[in-house]
Parts: sequence; structure tokens; C-alpha cells
Amino acid sequence: MESMVPYGIYGIYITNNSGWVGVGIDHDTAAFAVESIRRWWYLMGIVAYPEAKSLLISADSGGSNGYRVKLWKVELQKLANETGLEISVCHFPPGTSKWNRIEHRLFSFITQNWRGKPLISHEVIVNLIAATTTKKGLKVRCQLDTGSYPKGIKVSKEEISQVNIRREEFHGEWNYLIIPQKAIS
Repeated sequence: MESMVPYGIYGIYITNNSGWVGVGIDHDTAAFAVESIRRWWYLMGIVAYPEAKSLLISADSGGSNGYRVKLWKVELQKLANETGLEISVCHFPPGTSKWNRIEHRLFSFITQNWRGKPLISHEVIVNLIAATTTKKGLKVRCQLDTGSYPKGIKVSKEEISQVNIRREEFHGEWNYLIIPQKAIS
């Protein structure tokens, strides 16, 4: 079996307790992370929040969605432009990802659900993740992402300067807003 890269999104909506996991077969890159958010938005987020004008993302400080990753910000700008949503990002400070809700409310239950089962194919993995539920009503959707996400993509100074970003006063490197760019007429 090829590699597997899970990227999860967890949200407590007004009426339900839902999770989304995109399972990639390539690399865990910023482009993959944002594509997972994009898929969640179009399959679940827009349904739960049809009037949304903004999206709040809490993310770890490292990895594909780390606060220093330029490609993460560039890809989020593309998503903001595409959806028209302002995207507010709050990164957990380094070393504190264990307090990220997704670990306790989504991934821990996925791990329990597939405990002792052989993860022999992508289909098995996707089905086990999607079958994860809890007594408190957690429902998980999962989708295989067969896209290619090459490592080592360099973001130029010009590309990063095009990101319409507003840093918050408190730790602006961890807390920022990406605003959709106006359509060029």
C-alpha cells in the first residue's frame, strides 16, 4: 500500500458533532492541507453554515499548516478568493498541539475505532474512519484524495507579498486574517 496522509477538520455545529478527514496518498504539504479544508467546506461547511462570511481555523504551529509555512498562506489566499470567505487563523503556540480539540474529539475516536484492525488498503482506512461514531453523536465523513502534492515548492517574495493578510495585535505571527482579494475587473 502507498503512504497515507490524514488531514482532519473538526467542528461542533449548532445541531451536530461532525468531523471530516481527507486521506491523501501523496505528501503532507500545505497544498494538501488547504485542499482538505476546501473539500470539507464544499461538502460539509457550506451546508452547516450557508450564510457564513468567515471561517475560523485553529491549527498547530508546525507541519503542513505551520505558522511559518509560506505556501500555507498562499494556498489559504486562493481558498479565500475562491469562496469569498475571510479566513481567520489561530495557531496553537509551539508545543501545545495536545490541547487542540481535534486530537481529543476526533482522532482519538478514529484510533479506537480501527484498533486491532489491519489497515491493508486505502478503502479500508477510509471506511473505518467514516464508520467512527461516539455516544455523543460524532459523525465522521472521509474521502480519499488521490491528488499530487509535491514537496519543496518554493514561494517567492512576490507571491507572499500578494497574500492579503492582516496580523492580529496579539502574536500576529500565530493569529491572522486572510481577506479575499477583490475581483479584478
